[in-house]
Amino acid sequence: MTITLNHTIVPAVGNESAARFFADVMGLTYGGAVRHFAPVRVNDQLTLDFMTVATPAAVHLAFDVDPLTFDGILARLRSAGIPYGSEPDEPDNGRIDHPLCPRGLFFRDETGNLYEVMSPA
Repeated sequence: MTITLNHTIVPAVGNESAARFFADVMGLTYGGAVRHFAPVRVNDQLTLDFMTVATPAAVHLAFDVDPLTFDGILARLRSAGIPYGSEPDEPDNGRIDHPLCPRGLFFRDETGNLYEVMSPA
C-alpha cells in the first residue's frame, strides 16, 4: 500500500475563522465545523482539520498547484489585501519569484501558520 497523508491538524486561534480564511484563499469549500474540528477538504486524499487551541504553535504547510490554480490564489490574495511574499522569512514582500520553482509564494493566517504555494509555471 502506498503511504498518503489523510489529514493533519492545523492549530488555530479560532478554528472556523482559520478554516474559512484558508478555504477562501485557496479556492476551496468550507462546510462548517464537525465537533471541535473545522475541516477543509484539499483533495480526494487530504483534509486539513483546523482546531482551536489555547496557545497554538504555527506550522508550515506547502502545496504544489497548477498554474491556473496559482493565478486564482494570487488574485484572491491581492483582492483581499492579504500580504504574500517569495521567501518564508519575507512572506509580505509582494513577490512571487520563489527560490525552488518558477512561481511561488508564502502567506500567513491570524495564528501565524505559514502557507506555501508553488507552481511549475
